[in-house]
Amino acid sequence: MTTYDCDVLVVGGGIVGLSTAYALTQASPGTRVLVLEKESGPARHQTGRNSGVIHSGIYYKPGSLKARFAVRGAEEMVEFCARHGIAHEVTGKLIVATERAELPRLHALVQRGRENGIPVRELGPAQIAAYEPEVRGLAAIHVSTTGVCDYGAVAARLAELSGADVRYGAEVVRIDRRPELGVAVRTADGTVLRARALVNCAGLHCDRVARLAGDDPGVRIVPFRGEYYELARPGLVKGLVYPVPDPAFPFLGVHLTRGVDGSVHVGPNAVPAAAREGYDWRTVRPAELAGTLGWPGTWRIARRHWRYGAGELHRSWSKRAFTEAVRRLLPAVTEADLRPAPAGVRAQAVLRDGTLVDDFLIRESARTIHVLNAPSPAATASLPIGREVASRVLQTLPRP
Repeated sequence: MTTYDCDVLVVGGGIVGLSTAYALTQASPGTRVLVLEKESGPARHQTGRNSGVIHSGIYYKPGSLKARFAVRGAEEMVEFCARHGIAHEVTGKLIVATERAELPRLHALVQRGRENGIPVRELGPAQIAAYEPEVRGLAAIHVSTTGVCDYGAVAARLAELSGADVRYGAEVVRIDRRPELGVAVRTADGTVLRARALVNCAGLHCDRVARLAGDDPGVRIVPFRGEYYELARPGLVKGLVYPVPDPAFPFLGVHLTRGVDGSVHVGPNAVPAAAREGYDWRTVRPAELAGTLGWPGTWRIARRHWRYGAGELHRSWSKRAFTEAVRRLLPAVTEADLRPAPAGVRAQAVLRDGTLVDDFLIRESARTIHVLNAPSPAATASLPIGREVASRVLQTLPRP
């Protein structure tokens, strides 16, 4: 008879993996959950390297997982932070059109927000100045439900509340899955752990973990680095200010975010990274870069969107160009106002044909569930995502 170390083994100690662990123990008390995280603590990558925004859900296609989970998750995240004493604030945000060509897209966002059940208010130039005196634009919308929080603190609290056995410094290097028995995982130090089911929440490495489990994820994670600056004069910005996004891309453009500590972050741009954890241009991992370049979808993205990519690269290499992008929204900003801040990397799933996966992607196979696309707004939506994944696990979890 097989002896199991746990009922469910979760790979990945970011906010999605820890939310899943929490949801499992809440929904089914007594379920033994083990979380393996290769870093020395939680939330070291996407969760802990973003602007901390609690997204409203206005950008996402009505009915999609992103729309449903972001709208629900934003409300739940505010409640969770309040209940557990985690720094947060509901600030609202402006989405500002600075050119006439952006006005139809801005109006489309108003309609999308209303379809998603989000309160939005349309503003003219004078009303923009009432919210943000230094911001200039032709028109804007105000989204009242957007906020900010400390997602690293949220992840740490979820780890505590889950009651799971969370092991840090435990990198998964091999997975042996036998549908009739369960899943065995070997970590880098040689430890072997057996579980009835496995959940893959490995973020930047989720496609690799899926392949270790013997599954073809059908996507490749293509890492995009988001580079940030911090505003030396944070008084220029009162809350959150965004440009009108290009609907062809899942990126929101260079925006201004006042965090819970009062600092204002500016960014990010989106440039290809030469490593899954490539937080600067110096970080190159040849095997990971070869994997990215060997994926047909990577080249199809490049051919299809080279003009957009060239602009992002230019802003990465030229602080002056980055400043000019910011000045479209905030004319008073100067190069001297922008101080380099830590970068993040977005784990963007890309199909073989070059399509950027636009929604959260969760796939099931024998004894295994893979979360294969969970970039922004996954932190906002992490509580509903965790419940969704937990529900799928519990429906199929073999019982002794």
